[in-house]
Amino acid sequence: MFEIIPAIWIYEGKCVRLTRGDFKSGEIISHNPLQLARSFEEHGMSQVHLVDLDGAQRGEPKNYHILETIAGHTELKIDFTGGITTDGDVNKAFEHGARTITASSIATKNPEKFSQWIISYGREKIKLAADINPADYKIKIEGWIKKTEINLFDHIDHFYERGLKYLKCSDISRDGVMDGPNLDLYKKIRDQYPNLSLIASGGVRTADDFRRLKQLGLSGVVFGSAFYENKITIEDIVAFLAGD
Repeated sequence: MFEIIPAIWIYEGKCVRLTRGDFKSGEIISHNPLQLARSFEEHGMSQVHLVDLDGAQRGEPKNYHILETIAGHTELKIDFTGGITTDGDVNKAFEHGARTITASSIATKNPEKFSQWIISYGREKIKLAADINPADYKIKIEGWIKKTEINLFDHIDHFYERGLKYLKCSDISRDGVMDGPNLDLYKKIRDQYPNLSLIASGGVRTADDFRRLKQLGLSGVVFGSAFYENKITIEDIVAFLAGD
């Protein structure tokens, strides 16, 4: 099954959109995260990617209350991310209603801990975010502010051997600019890790991009900017889901 997963980015209590992860480019989409989440649910989507940008910036989640509100008033499966670095953060996310969590920085700084999370909480509940610029294929963390010297495929290898099931991969050069998803990148990952559930993120322009990613064998796609700029409409989403 291929899932289309809307992203809700939270910054200072508001829903925003960024371009290439640049906080200075933040544009307010909505002042009501619950209302936005409900609109996605009402139009057939079952999952949402909730990004705590405050948490990503500060190194610990800050928007559990918004997570709890959406979880308490919708049936959406919420994938929560942003600043998750401790066992306490993971437990709190689940206690406040997250179905899964996605982490990035901790996997680069303390790979043993992230590997333990896969074992302790189960591979169905822990997702790895590996975000890169294809100019160098080096992992970017902390809201994409910091570049590491870790190669994408070395990074995936390490956790794939330790039971990783879900990978969300972003080409940050395409995030928020709607240049189209990096199909070559996702094909390389699929070819090397055919049993990995791969979720694309970044660059989606139209519902045709959903179809291209599905044809590559991906498990899903996270999208945001194209919808918020009306490049993808609710009608497009409903039609895609009806034909899925």
